Amino acid sequence: MSLSCDVVRRPVGPGRRDRRALTLIEVLLVLAILVMIASMAVVAYGPIQQKANIQSAKTQLGNFDTALGLYHLDMGSYPTTQQGLDALRNPPGDLPNPAKWNGPYLKTEVPLDPWSRPYQYECPGRYNPDSYDVWSLGPDGQNGTNDDIGNWTVQ
Repeated sequence: MSLSCDVVRRPVGPGRRDRRALTLIEVLLVLAILVMIASMAVVAYGPIQQKANIQSAKTQLGNFDTALGLYHLDMGSYPTTQQGLDALRNPPGDLPNPAKWNGPYLKTEVPLDPWSRPYQYECPGRYNPDSYDVWSLGPDGQNGTNDDIGNWTVQ
């Protein structure tokens, strides 16, 4: 019994079909496709993040409404503009009757808005003269512009 091994010879040189690596053009083509996909994802992400920030600010305004309502029930009035939203965490020093303060009315420190700026507070309010205005300066950071998000704009 004899064993034989048939050796298959593969062509060597320019006609060779056995490739073990990618060419430079193939690598560049794959990189170009990945860059295009990444740029489309970044462009689509911007508006989604903006909507999420606006919704987050509206939610926080609702939390302030609840806390300010509880403050009003205890104190008989809303914090003054000078006392600000900090009166929801710490009793103001100028309270006529400090024993009525039953806070803190917020579980954590007064948060910054989604754009890392402090919320604005005014009492009596310009838009709500019988109570207060609380608002975020919005994406542009400018007061009094159309992108401000306030308790008078929240539905």
